[in-house]
Parts: sequence; C-alpha cells; structure tokens
Amino acid sequence: MEPGNVGDLDILALDDARCLRVTHPSMADTSNSNANNIGSELSNLYEFIDKDGVHGLNLAVPEDAKAIIKPWDERDNTDRYAESGVDDQLILHVPFTQHVRLKSILLKLGRGEFTPRQLRIYANHPTIVDFADAENTRPHLNVSLLEGETGVVEYPFRVAAFASVTSLSLFFSDATGGDMSRIYFLGFKGEAKSTQRDGTSKLEIPAANAADASLVDRVSEKTAGSQTTAR
Repeated sequence: MEPGNVGDLDILALDDARCLRVTHPSMADTSNSNANNIGSELSNLYEFIDKDGVHGLNLAVPEDAKAIIKPWDERDNTDRYAESGVDDQLILHVPFTQHVRLKSILLKLGRGEFTPRQLRIYANHPTIVDFADAENTRPHLNVSLLEGETGVVEYPFRVAAFASVTSLSLFFSDATGGDMSRIYFLGFKGEAKSTQRDGTSKLEIPAANAADASLVDRVSEKTAGSQTTAR
C-alpha cells in the first residue's frame, strides 16, 4: 500500500500485509484538543503498566527505561529520557499488571539525529528478547516511525492482534544520525481486562510462525566501553 492521506491521518506501508494509521499532532487545531483526546483518561493505560518491571537493553543509563513511563500531563517534560548506549539500537520491555487490549502506542521521540525510524513490537514474551533474537524473530508488528515530530504521536494497532497482552518488547533502531536513539515519552491506549495476570499463563498471541514459537527468550546485555542513543 502506498502512503496516502485521509484527513489528518497518514497511512504508512509496513510490509506485505499490514499498514498503520498515524495521528499527526502537528495537524491538530490551536485548542490542542487533539492532544487531549490522545491522552484521554478513558483509554490511557498508564496505571496498568508495571513500572517496577520496565527495563531495557543497551541503555546509556539502565534506570532510564522507567523514566519515560510518565503520566500524560508530564509528556512534554524532556528532563528525563531513555537513550541508547553503544549504538542506535535499544530494546524496552514493558509488562502490564493485568491483561490489556491494546489500541495504540504513544511516542515522543528525540529529534534530528536522535530519532529512531524503525520499531519492532513483540508481544507476550516472558522476558525481554535479546538483540540476536530480535534480529532473527518476526515481530508481531513493524512500525515506520515519523521524523521531525515535536509532540506525542499515536500509532494505532490492529486491536484483534493485541487483544490480550501481558507484556511488550519494543525494539527501536535506525536512528537518523546512526549513533544514538532517544525516547522522551512512552504510553499506550486501550482497555484493561478483568483477569489478573497469572505467572503460569501461556502466550495468548501466537508467534508469527512455527519456527518462532520454539524460540527460548534470553536476556543478553550489549556491552562496550561506552553507550549512546539515536533518534
């Protein structure tokens, strides 16, 4: 599908079978009503994110993985952010306190050379995938991220594909500058399901193919003398 416009929505081609609609904050009216709607308390899943369980790979400061999980009214605060370490790739693992039905992801990214251009999303992995797994496993969704945006951008999901999620692993890459990726805000819209998480629960979203289903997730830290971020 070729990129096209439908009102204030951009349609971006993702792969052979999937496409994504992206809301542009820059096209909102001067009343900022669009931004308010994006962060509506009725669908914001901030309270259902397990903040203590959020962590990442290849972060310049590991603790900063939690710093970008902010209330909606702090979305424009750029004092704290997550930045990649040895190159422009970083993985964030976000667990939820109960099963959620995801409708979209909300992102405020670094500008200029710090903007990551690609996001791969893996749902319901029991632990964060390492970089080798991420490169060799088909994600549940590939997202082409917008460049040059100053505010929060909403990337809607196909709800049926993320109907019962307990955790997400988010693999950001391909920064504009090629060296570092930066993220200021990460949030989600959707609805919580009444069933509490069960440590023995099985994946409710299948792997993309049979080969992926047998993959054993493992955590492996990227190490190097220094760490940096992109996009």
